[in-house]
Amino acid sequence: MQTKILYILIAAFGCAGTMSSCTKLNEEVYSEVLPSKFTPTEKDLPTILAPTYASLRTVMCGWQGYFDLQEEAADCIITPVRPNGWDDAGTYRRMHQHAWTTQESQPYNTWQNAFATITKANTVLSQIEAGTLKLGDIKPGVVAELRAVRAFGYYLLLDNHGNVPIILKIDPNDHSLPKQNTRAEVYAFVVKELNEIMPLLSEDPKSTYGRLNKWGVKALLAKIYLNSEIYVGTAEYAKCIKEADDIINSSKYRLDNNYSDVFTYTNQNSAEIIFAIPYDEIYGRGNQIHMKTLDPLSQGVYQMTAQPWGGNCAVPQFINTYDPEDSRLKDSWIQGPQINPLTGQVLINYVNAVPGMGGLDGIVAPGNAGFRIGKFVIKQNATGDLDNDFPFLRYGDVLMMKAEALLRTGNAAGAAILVTQVRQRAFKSSAAKAAVSGDDLLKGSRYQYGLQTPDGKVADVNGGADIKYGRFLDELGWEFAAEAHRRQDLIRFGVYEIKKWFNHSPKSPTRTLFPIPQDELSKNPNLKQNPGY
Repeated sequence: MQTKILYILIAAFGCAGTMSSCTKLNEEVYSEVLPSKFTPTEKDLPTILAPTYASLRTVMCGWQGYFDLQEEAADCIITPVRPNGWDDAGTYRRMHQHAWTTQESQPYNTWQNAFATITKANTVLSQIEAGTLKLGDIKPGVVAELRAVRAFGYYLLLDNHGNVPIILKIDPNDHSLPKQNTRAEVYAFVVKELNEIMPLLSEDPKSTYGRLNKWGVKALLAKIYLNSEIYVGTAEYAKCIKEADDIINSSKYRLDNNYSDVFTYTNQNSAEIIFAIPYDEIYGRGNQIHMKTLDPLSQGVYQMTAQPWGGNCAVPQFINTYDPEDSRLKDSWIQGPQINPLTGQVLINYVNAVPGMGGLDGIVAPGNAGFRIGKFVIKQNATGDLDNDFPFLRYGDVLMMKAEALLRTGNAAGAAILVTQVRQRAFKSSAAKAAVSGDDLLKGSRYQYGLQTPDGKVADVNGGADIKYGRFLDELGWEFAAEAHRRQDLIRFGVYEIKKWFNHSPKSPTRTLFPIPQDELSKNPNLKQNPGY
């Protein structure tokens, strides 16, 4: 029987390649099309690529997915036990305390979802290679972009699990189990792939929103080079600076005038976003960050059509690091009295105090305990799924990556210029506070590290003054709170398994890598567990 390829509209799979957050569905519809009677053209690219890109929605904001993995293992966001539940057999407590098991959902889901994206890319690439899908003149660009998304999936695995199999083909006749590659091999593969395909990718941000273009690949490479010393033991700061400079000098992107513009429900119009994972409340569902963070009483504040579940919140110690005049404090965190716009009634008052994670100590955090994630602007009458796209790579990140690389190579003054540029929109009424010097960036962190007692005091204080470039780590926290950055940043600054925060005490340096999921070890004897598990 002749093989058929199912082309399904981007509305079903995602909104890669559109500028409307999935609201303009005017593409030509194909249902089942025989390859012999269909030759794709440039306008069909989104449809061909959509299944691979759409899978990233589950990767990023899927239940106990990548977002949770990066934030709940770090020092900014926690999910304590609440009056309406949220113990969930202790998984959030284990994530916070770095006591996760080889069967923990968050690492397992990131592994599964990243490999699902890789498999989708490999499936289409195999069809192209076999000649089942004939692409004509657009073939080089399609192949390059699919390889870019596949490399992105491997970047996530490189950062989180390290030693994973590199699988490049879908062969139904090959029944062998994949071999495990080392973290160094995965790093070399991702870097080589991204550099090879870069010249074949589009340089036009407008026609490639939600897709990896040349600048997205450069930003991803800059991030990999910035973390190279963690991954393979060799620093690559000059390469990080070079990739960042290419993006800066292209003049394709700029900082948005308002910080909140990067994260609002119309952020497909942002001038800052280099690579976003698009979401839509109807056609690209899955961004439910508001549902997990808002107390159920907040439903009336936004006149939501769904009632929030009320779970995670900010760590009070992190909130206390902000300058009160930093507009990012209010742009990132919902705080204080929350009012029903129809009645004027105060429905809940979020306070910067959380008694503990809960568990055997019997502590239950009140519904109003802790500031809530408000970075992804919630519109009135919001549903259970946000329209807000998730910016994974943005121009502010490029500037800060270059600044950090400059700082680590002895150019603190050059780093300070870039950090000041990023801070200016957060201190519009105070130019003096926006400015930082190289000497400022060489100072320690403001974070009062130590264990918190139920009354909100910090005991066993070891502070943050001893953290090398700690002030820069603070800057990263203020700029990128709730953007799935924090775990990686803490590791790079040597804080992740050194410092205490809230109810977390250091466990082991091996916790900088998550375990190979136990189910995968059981299925594939070629896989060996990461050290320390």
